[in-house]
Amino acid sequence: MAVPQPEASTVAGLIALERPLVIAHAAGDQDYPHSTLYAYTQSAAAGSDILELDVMLTADGALIVQHDDTVDRTTEASGPVNELTLAEIKALDNAHWFVAGFWGDQTRPAEDYVFRGVRTGAVEPPEGFGPDDFRVATFREVAERFPDHVLDVEIKLQRGPDGQEDLATGIAGAEVLAAEIADLGREDSVIVACFNDEVLETFNRIAPSVATTPGEAALLGWFTGGSALDDRISVVQVPFTYQGIPVVTADTVARVHDEGREVWVWLSGTDVVETREFYAELFALGVDGVIAGRPAEAMAALANMG
Repeated sequence: MAVPQPEASTVAGLIALERPLVIAHAAGDQDYPHSTLYAYTQSAAAGSDILELDVMLTADGALIVQHDDTVDRTTEASGPVNELTLAEIKALDNAHWFVAGFWGDQTRPAEDYVFRGVRTGAVEPPEGFGPDDFRVATFREVAERFPDHVLDVEIKLQRGPDGQEDLATGIAGAEVLAAEIADLGREDSVIVACFNDEVLETFNRIAPSVATTPGEAALLGWFTGGSALDDRISVVQVPFTYQGIPVVTADTVARVHDEGREVWVWLSGTDVVETREFYAELFALGVDGVIAGRPAEAMAALANMG
């Protein structure tokens, strides 16, 4: 499937457009199978300005596009990502549990899982696509498939034997991500996020020319007024709400703008229903980007605003 050329192909170029941006969260996970190449293609075809993805390492050190630290929620298998090789993970059906609007719901009738079996060849793929478009992709595959789209990349930590997040997995992921961005020449077309500030500090040391957005501690310090953000930060990515507290308000948006920064809003994990009308309300509030689970609807809301 052919995808339109984005209006700008660098982080700075998108900011210079001075209009709201549509960022496809996990390739539009409310409408398409989470983080699949099929989904990224559909979101790009819908006109998304930016493609958002999560990354972590496999057992053999490959950087894959993966949100959870197990394969349980999207595939027919189970087990921690860091105990599976890239070959083992690539063999899985990453759309096995997909139902539009119900990511990870494993309680529905089998016929609701409309893409189940495309990966394995048991079901015909949609026109223009093949079985490989429904497996777990690597970071490099997404970056190479969409060379003109800015990528919004979140580094994920995995859990250790004690069930706690293992900082070392995030550090290792940051190191591999920095190396791959450099090898691909994508320094000006990637922005990197991570909840863990130490991981971000590591990434910034290795790849100082790549844009980043604040970690959780830095963002909380700024939000409560206890600390300022690094002057190099041009984009602040914030949740719509945080532990039940409204974050995206007119005051917050004005404060970010007063500091000369952009504010992008992510909605996953917050109690909102992503509709065209809701996206329009966010754009009307003055946010500079929406990390949307339904990018086609976000694009329609933006078009309706003129």
